[in-house]
Amino acid sequence: MPLKVNRREGETEDSLLRRFQRMVQMDGVLREAKSRRHFVSKREAARLKAKKNARRRRMGK
Repeated sequence: MPLKVNRREGETEDSLLRRFQRMVQMDGVLREAKSRRHFVSKREAARLKAKKNARRRRMGK
């Protein structure tokens, strides 16, 4: 599903670009693209998830 931003009447190009960037950020397009850059096996993904959760638990205390 491509993101589409229509220019509003009286809207500057800067605000249009800012609105588009916000939509990309909210939709998680860049985050997903970065995560798919390299193949990660299920085992590796589970290991990374466990490591991330352990760090979160340590930081929460």
